[in-house]
Amino acid sequence: MDSKRLELSLSTHSSSSSRQENLQLSYYNFLPSIDPQDQVSSPPSNCNSRKRLFSHISSVEEEHHQELLHLDLSLGPPCSPIPNPNPVVVPAYPIHPQRRSRTNSFQKLKRGKSETIDAPYPWATTRRATVHNLNYLLSQNILTISGEVECKGCPKKHTFEYNLVEKFNEIKDFVLANMSTMNDRASDSWMHPMLDNCKTCGSAMRPIVLKKRHVNWLFLLLGQKLGCCRLSELKYFCKQTKNHRTGAKNRLLYLAYIGLCKQLCPDGRFDV
Repeated sequence: MDSKRLELSLSTHSSSSSRQENLQLSYYNFLPSIDPQDQVSSPPSNCNSRKRLFSHISSVEEEHHQELLHLDLSLGPPCSPIPNPNPVVVPAYPIHPQRRSRTNSFQKLKRGKSETIDAPYPWATTRRATVHNLNYLLSQNILTISGEVECKGCPKKHTFEYNLVEKFNEIKDFVLANMSTMNDRASDSWMHPMLDNCKTCGSAMRPIVLKKRHVNWLFLLLGQKLGCCRLSELKYFCKQTKNHRTGAKNRLLYLAYIGLCKQLCPDGRFDV
């Protein structure tokens, strides 16, 4: 019998790609010529040959499957990093941010104005918004401080006088007792001072304030009437006494009270 050709088509399932592959195997001269009679008469030998055939096919299929699953991963050379066009240079020593210098809020005097003026009162100095200290006033026998007030109802003006030592001791005791809790702000009694009543009509009388350079600062201090000053007048005082004049009125009023107390008693007890 001529040699026969056996063609098998096997379907294998790949675990990696989940697809089927058709494997066709051809064998030539694999089986010897078999007589039909021998095929019927000897079934055991035929079964053995089939077992050998399928065992050989399974081995070939496994080898081919391994060849298909063999992966060769090759990586190229590592890519060089892209240079940064704007590199950050780290200094060897720490750089501290430069603080912006604070501008001086004390303005210079305008052209044509001098730091000294004619003393408007016997207890005032020739410097603006400045009074003599207490020892000097007592040595000059200045014991009372006078000032003018004006009635709101009638146009009458009156002159009031305050005892220097007595009134200043009242203010000194109040400031030293409450300065630590005032938080650099004027108290309500300073912000809203008690005004004296007019003897003619009974209306409240306010201190007369003319020009800023003529403000009777010591009279307003002893009568605790500095709260009657406008904000512009308090800013003028802070400017002339080298204090920051930016802030609310209670802040500027506090600076005016403390500043005048320091002028009268410059021994350091009113230092904040």
